[in-house]
Amino acid sequence: MKEFKLPDVGEGLLEAEIVRWHVKAGDPVKINQIIVEIETAKAVVELPCPFEGVVVALLADEGQTVDVGKPIITVDDGSGPVSSPVAEPGVGAGAESGAAPENRQALADDMVPAAPKPERQPVLVGYGVKTGPTKRRPRKSSQTGSGQPPAQASAQASAQSSAQSPVRPLTQPPARPAVRPSAQAVVGSAPGAAGDVGDTRDEGAATRGGRVAVLAKPPVRKLAKDLGVDLTTLSGTGPQGTITRDDVRSAVGSVAGPAVRGTQADEERIPVKGVRKATAQAMVASAFTAPHVTEFLQVDVTGTMDAVVRLRALPDFAEVKVSPLLLVAKAVLVAARRYPMINSAWDEASQEIVVKHRVNLGIAAATPRGLLVPNVKDAHALPLPELAAALGALVETARAGRTQPADMAGGTITITNVGVFGVDAGTPILNPGESAILAFGQVRDLPWVVDGQIVPRKVCTLALSFDHRIVDGELGSLFLRDVGAMLEDPLRMLAWG
Repeated sequence: MKEFKLPDVGEGLLEAEIVRWHVKAGDPVKINQIIVEIETAKAVVELPCPFEGVVVALLADEGQTVDVGKPIITVDDGSGPVSSPVAEPGVGAGAESGAAPENRQALADDMVPAAPKPERQPVLVGYGVKTGPTKRRPRKSSQTGSGQPPAQASAQASAQSSAQSPVRPLTQPPARPAVRPSAQAVVGSAPGAAGDVGDTRDEGAATRGGRVAVLAKPPVRKLAKDLGVDLTTLSGTGPQGTITRDDVRSAVGSVAGPAVRGTQADEERIPVKGVRKATAQAMVASAFTAPHVTEFLQVDVTGTMDAVVRLRALPDFAEVKVSPLLLVAKAVLVAARRYPMINSAWDEASQEIVVKHRVNLGIAAATPRGLLVPNVKDAHALPLPELAAALGALVETARAGRTQPADMAGGTITITNVGVFGVDAGTPILNPGESAILAFGQVRDLPWVVDGQIVPRKVCTLALSFDHRIVDGELGSLFLRDVGAMLEDPLRMLAWG
């Protein structure tokens, strides 16, 4: 048996979300076969299987967030028993309807030392088989006629004789007070397993420190937490009273009791995670770290639009997409060569300005997963046809959700094309680690003065945000002015480049 543990596919990432499994229990797998897609704080990544065999169990559900280093799948490669803990067969993707292990109500009991046993022992949900020599102390019960077999009654008597054990077992008190609706849920026993004790909502549930023990898997608990649902108020419809995802979802929008905290029928709560969470943290850090200044410039880009039409007709651009963004990117690259400080970063630790001699041009891309800013490596060294191909591949990959962490690392300056959304201008926030970002607005027909005459022209607005610790007003203005000048007359790109 082999366990595949979630690797760190980025730079120091701590967790990832399981997006989609490509295999299920019983499927054969080969080395380097793609078995799962995960979403990190930076990208969606496909993970290949490092060994060959047959899938025994999936140890994480789709939508579940898993820590780096935790096992996510078990594969039988014929090498014998797995050396590290394996999750219960019923704890994995698609296992919600599986049979519950025997004596599931004792899953949260304390463990006490005992002689080693060869048979398999039930353990905490999600933590796998305990390999050490331990056994669970049976519960005591003050109830009679509860249907306990003689073996269990004998085990209880044995438990009483070992009261000197340093680990005190969890016992069932003769009578329990009613549980307050605000009690928090913990992993525990299934309802209806210990007789008719307490109120009906709490029937059969073990208590510890005033908390109600509710049977629900970790992904279901996370869903309940995200939706603001109190598990102690729900009745499970799964095997032996297990609370399922449907039970949680059906509670959303309910007006009875404290089952829904802050979630109403006219609201929707979306968990902040993955790329959206990372973007939010980065934007907050950037906005409150770098002093932003934004300047605007309205430009007659009629010459650029004419140049785009002419480039599309050239054989060198037959296989690539030519858009105004291509010439905007070229203008930024040429201007960055003329003003190197615009392509730099602030090193807070050493109190130095780091001027970059290579331009990794970032292009902000809106995707269903959130905002991504992949960059074209060494864009300054690419001829125009290769730059066009690189930009097209970058945007296509981002929209398909295949952008890798390496594609977004090391950016030095960014362009955001807000014009595709019909927006004229904005005040973009710097990508962390960069000193400038240019927003390119929509191109519109507007009246323009040319040689003293008002004529219709193709006009757009450029907005440049920059870090005022590095780029002062003069430098920012000169850079923006030159980008505008090259878009007015693309021939300047040849003269200055």
